[in-house]
Amino acid sequence: MPELNVNGVPLRVGNIFCIGRNYAAHAAELGNALEEEPLVFLKPTSALIGEDAPITLPAYSQDVQHEAELVVLIGKGGADIAESDALAHVAAYGIGLDLTARDVQAEAKRKGLPWVKAKGFRSAACVSALVAAQRVPDPQALHFSLTVNGETRQQGDTAMMLFSVAHIVSTLSRIYGLSAGDLIYTGTPAGVSALASGDTVAVQLDGLVSATWRVA
Repeated sequence: MPELNVNGVPLRVGNIFCIGRNYAAHAAELGNALEEEPLVFLKPTSALIGEDAPITLPAYSQDVQHEAELVVLIGKGGADIAESDALAHVAAYGIGLDLTARDVQAEAKRKGLPWVKAKGFRSAACVSALVAAQRVPDPQALHFSLTVNGETRQQGDTAMMLFSVAHIVSTLSRIYGLSAGDLIYTGTPAGVSALASGDTVAVQLDGLVSATWRVA
């Protein structure tokens, strides 16, 4: 399995949890209803890449879209974590991409099938270097953005999340349990759009960290 580095200490990645429809404007742009609790789906660890690898678009999709997201790394696992204690379980934060084969996802939703083929292809989970949690006093007070070929496509403020990081961590721990090394993609703001071969995608998290990927 892949490893991430936090303060010089390697940590093996466990589960990759993703939260859908966590920004109202993004839910609206896709015509989706808002949820009463976090909408959770998973990506395989084989989907994860850092900056040292290119994004490879799957041949079976004609509409792979970028979704810039705050990424949370769990450093201390647990079950039934209280929301008031949840941030103490976070080791680090980063910025990443939840890539989605939107045409494949739409067909799966139409048929009532899982989204794995749309969300779990190789390089569908991109992540930057990570920033130790101590450098982020409030994960609900962060700004992030995404550009494609220098053009701004997405801008997000974590204050606009429908479910906070603490709430998400607490909910995941209660339903699934969390382990050290689990990654959580926390949802994307409005502005998702398709990528094409040759594109350069750049993301930045509030001056803390940035990352760039080339689309093969």
